[in-house]
Amino acid sequence: MSHSETPAPPPGKLKRAAEITMVAALAGMVVAVFVNVVLRYVFATSIVSYEEISRLLFVWLVAIGAIVAAFEGKHLGFDMLTSRLQGTPRKALYGVSQLLVGGCMVLLLVGSWEQVKAGMNSFSTVLGYPLALGAAATLVLAAGLLVVVLRDLLRGQAADHGAELGVE
Repeated sequence: MSHSETPAPPPGKLKRAAEITMVAALAGMVVAVFVNVVLRYVFATSIVSYEEISRLLFVWLVAIGAIVAAFEGKHLGFDMLTSRLQGTPRKALYGVSQLLVGGCMVLLLVGSWEQVKAGMNSFSTVLGYPLALGAAATLVLAAGLLVVVLRDLLRGQAADHGAELGVE
């Protein structure tokens, strides 16, 4: 590897960066909403741009949080059927479900990309930022969840659920 090439940061650093981003987004939302509530009830006014900021931060918070939860295997799952199966049928259903989720993420990725392109020429009412900024959150979400699906398919198991699938 040459000096100009930098290795990708380990997943722990990426997770930490995602968590810091989520904390910052949540803190920004809390401040924006709290300030607006105080202004509204005490001074009968508000800062309109804070509503747009908190909405945008919420969208990104949810997208990044969903990716982190997926990497940790902490999404809710419906296992009424698979919990009753063992061995090969259970693994086969797991593979089918992951392929279906992956297919949905590909559709979301394609649709989000179209929304990002459309949003480049549309702007928010108050702050005037491109609406592509909000649509980009679902683009990042789809890409992140696709990575998780591919990782889990290659491993044959989801994070923290290997024992449940009967995989060593």
